[in-house]
Amino acid sequence: MTIRVMGVDPGLTRCGLAVVDVEPNRRATLVAVGVVGTPADHGLDQRLLMILDSVETWLDSHSPDVLAVERVFSQLNVSTVMGTAQASGVVIAAAARRGIAVALHTPTEVKAAVTGNGQSDKAAVTKMVTKILRLDTPPKPADAADALALAITHAWRRGAVAPQTQGGDGGLTPAQRMWAEAEAKSRRRTR
Repeated sequence: MTIRVMGVDPGLTRCGLAVVDVEPNRRATLVAVGVVGTPADHGLDQRLLMILDSVETWLDSHSPDVLAVERVFSQLNVSTVMGTAQASGVVIAAAARRGIAVALHTPTEVKAAVTGNGQSDKAAVTKMVTKILRLDTPPKPADAADALALAITHAWRRGAVAPQTQGGDGGLTPAQRMWAEAEAKSRRRTR
């Protein structure tokens, strides 16, 4: 069964939003992608309200099965972390109001899922997202590509789609194959 995942790369200045459909064979298809921008000269309350309104519109328009949000992590710039955390909070609350499950993924998890390397840069993530989704042009800005990567990661990581079966790779990219192999190794170690 195809799963619809909405990915959100939270931020006060730019909040990446993306929706993908992922089939049981892990084939991902772009549904929508965009970025909500808020002006720095607006008050925090107005900026969060702009993000909330946009996210609610996306949730109502696209009816995702699950929402994948980038987990806030510590950075040197405390004000950036606070803004990201505040944006994440309104996004998570909007999903909770609709009964939509929310999953959090670290940037390292996302990079590893999409590129096969948790230390990849944004250019590598964008390149693989473009390939995985069979897009003619890379999604821009990076916040949009990151939101797409979050959605893809969640579908692949949560086992929401079937692992590859015997008799071929099902058209998986090298990163998808590496991710499936890593998941299989992890399952074997925990037995």
